Amino acid sequence: MENKTLKNTQDENGLKNRVIRVGTRKSQLARIQTDSVVEMLRKRYLNLHFEIVAMSTTGDKILDTALSKIGEKSLFTKELENALERNEVDLVVHSLKDLPTSLPPGFTIGAICKRENPHDAVVFHPKNYGKTLNSLPEKSVIGTSSLRRAAQLKRRFPQLEFKDIRGNLNTRLKKLDEKEDFSAIILAAAGLRRMGWENRIGQILNPEDCLYAVGQGALAVEVRARDEEILDMVSALHDGETVLCCIAERAFMRHLEGGCSVPVAVSSMLKDSQLYLTGAVYSLDGSDSLKDTMQTGVNYPQQNEEGPNDDTQYVGITAKNIPRHAQEAAENLGLELASLLLSKGAKRILSVARQLNDAR
Repeated sequence: MENKTLKNTQDENGLKNRVIRVGTRKSQLARIQTDSVVEMLRKRYLNLHFEIVAMSTTGDKILDTALSKIGEKSLFTKELENALERNEVDLVVHSLKDLPTSLPPGFTIGAICKRENPHDAVVFHPKNYGKTLNSLPEKSVIGTSSLRRAAQLKRRFPQLEFKDIRGNLNTRLKKLDEKEDFSAIILAAAGLRRMGWENRIGQILNPEDCLYAVGQGALAVEVRARDEEILDMVSALHDGETVLCCIAERAFMRHLEGGCSVPVAVSSMLKDSQLYLTGAVYSLDGSDSLKDTMQTGVNYPQQNEEGPNDDTQYVGITAKNIPRHAQEAAENLGLELASLLLSKGAKRILSVARQLNDAR
């Protein structure tokens, strides 16, 4: 414990006279997530001052088009990264699933906080309280803006219909409750819990029903890769288990060249020093799919690795306080699982999905 306090004091000494500016999107959920990260930093660094700078992103402004149709990889991050590049902010808090697997040069993910529940949740229209997706009447309409969710759920619940729904959490819940267009909508459980709306969750979808998005449920702190003081400060927030799971997931996605415009899904778990990764790709209607699971050992001791490769990134993540060999093993797991699916025909499924989505 003494060492940690000493380290925190050293970090503070370098930053003492700086106001640390934290960039965030303007939505209520983004603000709640950013506040929670700033609170964790305030508890660790009692003498530092933090200021939150909120801004709108392209993804917040385009509300009438499905995300997968906009085709921009950094929909919710570009404006924030521009501010980071111009030194207008020192760090930015994101939902990790919004961050592309390749970051622009000069940026890195300096912290990944402990993951909230990564699964998807079903929120039902008030008239359907107490039901599950299986017990809804045939042809009930389910709202989701995610190709990944729609593809898996069409496959699992062919009797239901799926329609796009856009907007932030508040807007989507309003559309559900105040109109009769949707019987239920699918949202990330993590967002609902952070907003304090856990009581609206009618059903949590387990991995058999619906694998989740890469990085879902985890918060990421993006910083300038060369800003050592800020990088050292935020690295205290890294959660080792979440980092290894997310490195594997992001490596899987990157090797498949997946993104919002194709249905790619994962599930990961660290148990008894073994990292397990399940990954899948789907056609848009879910009729065609490939899914597999692999595992690897990640039990490596932390070594003093200061030196020329000190700032090695794994799929955009810098985590000096987590054994490098464990991070390498996690990245290789993602690459190997993606290669396995590619060898079975994943590229064909994804390129057809991409073409069909572009043509919609």
